[in-house]
Amino acid sequence: MLEVPPAQAGAAFAPGFAPVALLTVDTEEEFDWNGPFSQTGHGLDHVPRLRKFQQFCENIGVSPVYLIDWPVAHSPFAIEIIGGAVRDGKAELGIQLHPWVNPPHSEEINGFNSFAGNLPAEVEREKFLRLRDAIAKNFAVQPLIYRAGRYGLGPNTADLLKDAGILIDSSVRAHFDYGEHGGPDYRNHPLHPYWIDRERTLLELPLTSPFAGRLRQHGRCIYPALKAMPSIRSAMARAGLLERISLTPEGVNATEALRGIGCALEAKLPVLVFSFHSPSLVPGFTPYVRNEEDLDDLYDWWRAVYAELRLRGVKPTTIGEILKNVQR
Repeated sequence: MLEVPPAQAGAAFAPGFAPVALLTVDTEEEFDWNGPFSQTGHGLDHVPRLRKFQQFCENIGVSPVYLIDWPVAHSPFAIEIIGGAVRDGKAELGIQLHPWVNPPHSEEINGFNSFAGNLPAEVEREKFLRLRDAIAKNFAVQPLIYRAGRYGLGPNTADLLKDAGILIDSSVRAHFDYGEHGGPDYRNHPLHPYWIDRERTLLELPLTSPFAGRLRQHGRCIYPALKAMPSIRSAMARAGLLERISLTPEGVNATEALRGIGCALEAKLPVLVFSFHSPSLVPGFTPYVRNEEDLDDLYDWWRAVYAELRLRGVKPTTIGEILKNVQR
């Protein structure tokens, strides 16, 4: 699954469908982002705030995809809020695997094993299936999309997803490399959706993170070479030469995001995949939202982004619509 796909693997969509935007939420427990991974000690205090976020999405005409992990899958608040929105056809559900909090707990909990794809195949499979079955039981829905926590795909993940009836993966974070932490390297993976298997049954929707700037066509070569020189990366971004822009309100301001949208559309990406982590809905649970002003900025970010998308003729979409319109 980690091999760079051949050009002919690129997915096409029905005429008139694209470009579209998909809002995904990594819906997960609160934990210390700077501390060691732990099976315990996490919280779910932010989950009631999902009600406000869901209402916000409905008000702007967006149906979010909640990619939920083990603790959230067992939260009564999540089952009520997200489950109700799914039943009303105003949201969708997917799977996100955080192996350190997901049973069975047979592996050593550490950074390397926090990437589920690094686990032995039978351990990754058992954790995934337990989570899938818990979601199906508690939310009365069969999820069709998966995102590995920490974007941690592995060599056995594709077969696992296909066997489990998953139709879409959205774990690839193109132009990012997690190798120094023991994770996958996505530097050479495409931003464009592509088929993972030859049978065209498993579709990859990479998170959208285009290069911007006058040197963006050379981003794959230049940007990694500057990894150890963050000051030069910053200087090149300020000079309008080269920057990598992820379509997320976490660490990316609205001005940068609008620039990233423009570059994604210029590259003719049919699906723009947006994301953020649900604990950012309460100040103090992620590095990106530390106070109420930051939280206001997060909501303003989404307002600005969807206003820009409307101006550019980019429609909100859903997993259901993507599966209906992708051409096999």
